[in-house]
Amino acid sequence: MSIQVSNINKRFGDFVALNNVSLEFPTGELTALLGPSGCGKTTLLRIIAGLEGQDSGQVLLEGEDASSRHVRERQVGFVFQHYALFKHMTVFENIAFGLRVKPRAQRPSESVIREKVMRLLELVQLDWLADRYPPQLSGGQRQRIALARALAVEPRVLLLDEPFGALDAKVRKELRRWLRRLHDELHVTSIFVTHDQEEALEVADQIVLMNKGNVEQIGVPQQVYDNPASPFVYGFLGNVNLFHGRVHQGVLDSAGMRFDAPNYAETEDAQGIGYVRPHDLEIDRYSAGAEGIVVKLKRAHAIGPLAQLELQRSDDADAGLIEAVISSERFQQLNLKDGETLLVRPRRLHVFVDQPLER
Repeated sequence: MSIQVSNINKRFGDFVALNNVSLEFPTGELTALLGPSGCGKTTLLRIIAGLEGQDSGQVLLEGEDASSRHVRERQVGFVFQHYALFKHMTVFENIAFGLRVKPRAQRPSESVIREKVMRLLELVQLDWLADRYPPQLSGGQRQRIALARALAVEPRVLLLDEPFGALDAKVRKELRRWLRRLHDELHVTSIFVTHDQEEALEVADQIVLMNKGNVEQIGVPQQVYDNPASPFVYGFLGNVNLFHGRVHQGVLDSAGMRFDAPNYAETEDAQGIGYVRPHDLEIDRYSAGAEGIVVKLKRAHAIGPLAQLELQRSDDADAGLIEAVISSERFQQLNLKDGETLLVRPRRLHVFVDQPLER
């Protein structure tokens, strides 16, 4: 099913939850609504589901305005963060519930219900738990049962609100891989809300990055990570170092180094900031006359394949620490010690003019 939202506005008192949001969710794809708490992502999901009403704008399902349709008429499956399973019902009964409460004319026979529930339990790889009760299950198992229950009524749209937020990191990682495989098998148009950038980048076909009720950027994961549209997106999708300087005719001058800023070829003498990911920094031992920003190594943390370095700029003691990530092999090759003087050179840098990073 194709889903569109057009010019959606929503306020709670003086708080603007959604500010004229228009989006299209591709049929059969998994879209992540990503952003910090309070950015409007859950409100938008609830409006699409029919659990919340918008102040203005439209929700279009297959091109038809569904804004006045009751939640039961939207053929939407909803999975909440905290499972919302019925504790007094077995796993089987929880999944069968949505089928058994259908109007008599649409209700399948008990034999069809049994066959469908067992097929769904096999799909989520928990058919051996049919007779258990929710309190007897782990968090990851309960969430898979909640997903099976949502799928039982054959929704045309699957909506997931922070589905793995209540789980520990290891289980969360396992479940998001499992969700991706499940989606590749079913191809149900799906939208899931998360504030976890790693989760969105790993699972989604498309990411919608939101901030303060507005859409900051839309794109495939690689696109939004490699080409952030704003300082907010850069800062939200992982750690970033800031290099302040002056932008003039397509060049950023910062700490005595010059960097191309082709998007600002017409800019004259403006304040600018270069944004650099920790893994886009080259590290070398200091040598007089060599190009680079002079720093001191404050701390190194090398476990596994990567070494994380905290560096203090020599030219600006008040500047925050620079974070760099290099391979453990390179770290061992340099044989670095705390307090050493080093040179830093950005390999890749993205410039924004007069837009401070939001945190």
